[in-house]
Amino acid sequence: MGRKQTGAGQFIYFSITVLIFSWLSGCVTLEKVTAPETAGDTRNIGKPEDSSKSMAAILERAAQLCSQRDYDGALRENERVLSLAGKNPPGDRALFNMGLIYAHGENPKKDYEKASQFLQRMIQDYPQSSLADEAKTWARVLQENARSRQESERFRRENEKLKRLMDESKEVDLLVDKKKRDKER
Repeated sequence: MGRKQTGAGQFIYFSITVLIFSWLSGCVTLEKVTAPETAGDTRNIGKPEDSSKSMAAILERAAQLCSQRDYDGALRENERVLSLAGKNPPGDRALFNMGLIYAHGENPKKDYEKASQFLQRMIQDYPQSSLADEAKTWARVLQENARSRQESERFRRENEKLKRLMDESKEVDLLVDKKKRDKER
């Protein structure tokens, strides 16, 4: 009952208030807007009648696509929301989702660098978002993961170098032994 409104909730109430005011002043006519069923349908993108409700439907569709392992489709849907929302909610949710999609372990096109970039962008563009703390945590995890991978790669290279040195040393030892035997004969 006394819960604090989230950024998205405040945005929805503000949008409804603006629409009611505009409608009462005769500036806007309200039309039914439905979310396009296909990811490639761009008929409603950028039109003023796109609402928070349609963006929520697109985000829901993106979540369904992600759960069906259609990561490219989920990315496209989140990109649509981002283009519709601009720097307003639910753009924060779209950026956050895009970061998670690129970090998803089962995504064949996973790219931790891109994931980190989307999360950093979300943190920068929406510092007051309810998702900001979670995005910071994910960004730190991805950065630590990148550092660990770099360190692991460095150790692997050093290990290969040491193996080569050991092999070369064995060859030198064999040559020395052979020379000693030849000398003894």
